Amino acid sequence: MTPKSGRTNALENNPAISIRVESTLFPYTFLRHKYDCEAAINLWPSPDHVRDYLGRADSIAHRTEGESALLEFIPSHARRILDLGTGDGRLLALVKTKLGTREPARNAVVEAIAIDFSPAMLEAVDKRFAEDSAVAIVTHNLDYSLPPLGKFDAVISSFAIHHLVHERKRALYAEIHGLLSPAGVFCNLEHVASPTLRLHEEFLHGIGYTPETEDPSNKLLDMETQLQWLREIGFIDVDCTWKWRELALLVGRRE
Repeated sequence: MTPKSGRTNALENNPAISIRVESTLFPYTFLRHKYDCEAAINLWPSPDHVRDYLGRADSIAHRTEGESALLEFIPSHARRILDLGTGDGRLLALVKTKLGTREPARNAVVEAIAIDFSPAMLEAVDKRFAEDSAVAIVTHNLDYSLPPLGKFDAVISSFAIHHLVHERKRALYAEIHGLLSPAGVFCNLEHVASPTLRLHEEFLHGIGYTPETEDPSNKLLDMETQLQWLREIGFIDVDCTWKWRELALLVGRRE
C-alpha cells in the first residue's frame, strides 16, 4: 500500500527512521540517534508473524479491559497524542474515538503521530487512517532513540515496549518523559514478566500459547522494576492501574 503522502522519504545515513507521511501539522527536523543495543531476536518485520498476531489480536484474553482502563487516563483536553509501536493503530483509534466524543467546546482536531517499523503493520495502520489527515505515520525502530517530535499531552503504547532490551526500555521511558507537556500522561499497556515460571506458563496457556510457541521477540521484565524506573526518571502518580496476569497498565504523569 502506498503511504498517504504518496511516497516514503528514507533519511540518509539512518536505517532506523523514515517519514511515511508529510503533513503541515508536523514540521520535523530529524537528527540521527543510534542506540548501541545487543543483537536480539525480533520477528516483527515478518509479514507472516504480523498476520498471525493480527488474527489473534481481538481474542487476547482481557485485552479490552486493559484498553478501557487506559482510556480513563487520557486527558479530555488532549490535542497531541504519540503512539509508540502503533501496530495496526488499534489503540490510537480508540483514543481518538474517545476524544471525539467530548463536548463541542473542546472538540478541536486531535493530532497524532503513530510510530512503528514493521512494514506489514505500517500497511495496516495506513489503511486504518487513510481518511484521517490528522494522523501522521512515522517509520521508526524503537531500538533507536526517538527523533525530535515536539510535545504531547499523552504518549501511549500497547504491547510493544517489551520487545526492547531492558536498557533500551529505560532509556525510552526517559525520552518519553521529555516529550510530555506539563501534566501530560504516559500510558503503557504492557506485557510484563511473571514472578514464577509456573505463572508464566499458566498465562501462556490462558492466551492460547505454550512455552514452545511463545514469541521469541519478547524480552519480559517485571512490573515493579519498570514502575521504579518511571519514578526515578521523574514521573509522578506512577502506578500499575490495571493488571491481569502478565498484562499490565503502567501509568505516570509529568509535573
